Amino acid sequence: MYNQSIEKDLVLIVDDSPDTLNVMNEALEKEGMETLVALEGNQALSIARKMIPDIIILDAVMPNMSGFEVCEHLKQDPELRSIPVIFMTGLSDTESVVKGFNAGGIDYINKPIIHNELIARMRVHLANSRIALSAQSALDLAGQYIFAVDKEGNRLWSTPQVNQLLETPNNNQWLNEHFPQEVRCWLSKEPSMGMSCTLNTPFSTISQSLKIFFLGKANSNEFLLRLVNKDTEDEAAELKKRWRLTDRESEVLYWITKGKTNREIGQILGTSPRTINKHSEHIYKKLEVENRTTAATKALEHLQS
Repeated sequence: MYNQSIEKDLVLIVDDSPDTLNVMNEALEKEGMETLVALEGNQALSIARKMIPDIIILDAVMPNMSGFEVCEHLKQDPELRSIPVIFMTGLSDTESVVKGFNAGGIDYINKPIIHNELIARMRVHLANSRIALSAQSALDLAGQYIFAVDKEGNRLWSTPQVNQLLETPNNNQWLNEHFPQEVRCWLSKEPSMGMSCTLNTPFSTISQSLKIFFLGKANSNEFLLRLVNKDTEDEAAELKKRWRLTDRESEVLYWITKGKTNREIGQILGTSPRTINKHSEHIYKKLEVENRTTAATKALEHLQS
């Protein structure tokens, strides 16, 4: 027999009222949850970055930094944007409710808080969040270039492979301004599943020609897209055709021509350096060369011709 420890849900409660924090802290701990508390916005952001809570209960009206502003900061941070945020406030007018959802909140509950109702809503959002994170983790492990945007073209989440292609040095302005505009404009045309769009990338900062494919809608404001490096796709296909390589071998050879190490190629393709090494050995045999230098040279000569 052994004791199996069950990881508790970690909840961050943010409110400028110590009394409210104490009451909610006690109620949630009785439900078997672990709690963190913050009295103001900057403190909340600092705690969230250090501890990564599973869910955040956020007072909308606070001095210095409102809950709406706190939520906006959370949604701008790739490490925190997927955390569900429930607003709690005495405000019940439609404008405030809409403002909370626009800031990135997932739910809204009025004060005074009915704890049973709050906890029931938390359970639902925690379950949905775990499902979404499990699906995203599966995509990450599979090495897929998948990401999601809202109807305004803002990224909601993306796999590491997408981040590696998009988040290049000196590329923040294009990524933050032009990229959402292009995606929003394309989505407004209501593309069908499988349709694609070539992005107008700044070639001074991104050396690839990037294309996005529409995969479908996760919900009314979450659009799933696949990112493709068109140059990689075209050149890898040419290498595959010339030496009868597999799809993965052609991708590995392409990145070898770009001077990438096995570890770097593994990170790009979502697999281990050992697997990349095995692919490389098969590539050397098919190209009739002895090492990666001569393989890269031979492949580059073919592409340039």
